[in-house]
Amino acid sequence: MTAPAIDQALGFTIPTRHARGRIVRIGPVLDDILAAHAYPPVIERLLASALVLAALLGSTLKNAQGQLTLQAQTENGVVSLLVADYRNGDLRGYAKFDADRLAELGPDPSLFGLFGKGYLAITFDQAVTGERYQGIVPLEGESLAAAAEHYFFQSEQIPSVLHIATRHEPGQGCIAAGLLLQHLPEGEVGRERLHVRHDHPEWEHVQTLAVTLQDQELTDTGLALPDILWRLFHEEDEIRVTDPVDMAKGCRCDVAHIRDVIGRFPASERAHMADEHGVISVDCAFCSRLFPILADSFDQA
Repeated sequence: MTAPAIDQALGFTIPTRHARGRIVRIGPVLDDILAAHAYPPVIERLLASALVLAALLGSTLKNAQGQLTLQAQTENGVVSLLVADYRNGDLRGYAKFDADRLAELGPDPSLFGLFGKGYLAITFDQAVTGERYQGIVPLEGESLAAAAEHYFFQSEQIPSVLHIATRHEPGQGCIAAGLLLQHLPEGEVGRERLHVRHDHPEWEHVQTLAVTLQDQELTDTGLALPDILWRLFHEEDEIRVTDPVDMAKGCRCDVAHIRDVIGRFPASERAHMADEHGVISVDCAFCSRLFPILADSFDQA
């Protein structure tokens, strides 16, 4: 038998319940992203959750060139910045944090312990229309998933269930997975708007089923994503599943782009950027690569 695929996102709908969702599991891609940073375990779990959340939300974009950016930020928190984004199956992310203050929190700090009074910003960039939509909510709850549920409730007025789980076993790498389930904001004809009916019986039914999902099931690489959906919703008349979307590590740093940006600065400012050897060093926060650019190479172009 073929082993279940990892590093995939799968969309689904339950027509009779007017519900839709996404289920995601990442493994090797997650290891590739984390390997560039050497983060402590707490930050690895946090970034893994952010990447899963980005994949869950980003894979809903209809155009392949659209982008979803997730950003959690605070001014005085231990973690000052957490970023993850998704575009056409490509994932990338990084975190900025105070290592000394993090060590004081212990092995399992709360979301508030990490960020304090921070906020979560979710930005959808539509490639076709050029439109950008951003929602911002306080970082509230016990996890990023809880904060994102608050985002959907407050910004989108869409009842949602978000479940994210991470697992790291010695010798087996990291696994992170998530389930997003939502009630459709409007049906085909004559459906009620959900800000009027948050207690709709159709939603209560699928919500009750969804919250029975266990972390072990989500992160079990021997259990295929469609099988998880079957376990949860097998009593429904129909579950429609879309073609899976493959995930990949997708940092978009590019020497030509970096040179173009630096080249827009006056020569005097480029000289100030350079070190004693005349090299301007530009690092990519997403992949930790360093790009050395000779300052005088712009004069020769």
